[in-house]
Amino acid sequence: MPQQFGTFTASELYCPKCQRAQPVRERLLLILPSGELYEFSCASCGMSLGKRTVSGPTVAPPQKARSARPGRGRLLTTHV
Repeated sequence: MPQQFGTFTASELYCPKCQRAQPVRERLLLILPSGELYEFSCASCGMSLGKRTVSGPTVAPPQKARSARPGRGRLLTTHV
């Protein structure tokens, strides 16, 4: 059976402090080798309402930038 639904993102969750469903803000907490960890917080009071992990491709460590070689990429001009 083909997958019917894609990834869900909550727009409202029940907030125990506000005692009703409230709009939520999603914030990136961590970038892990296995994916990304997000936190949902109440838009009214800021209380943490839940977390979700989004699995994705393995994050490769950043590569060192190559240092520029002297003399390359420079334009030399001569005055006659």
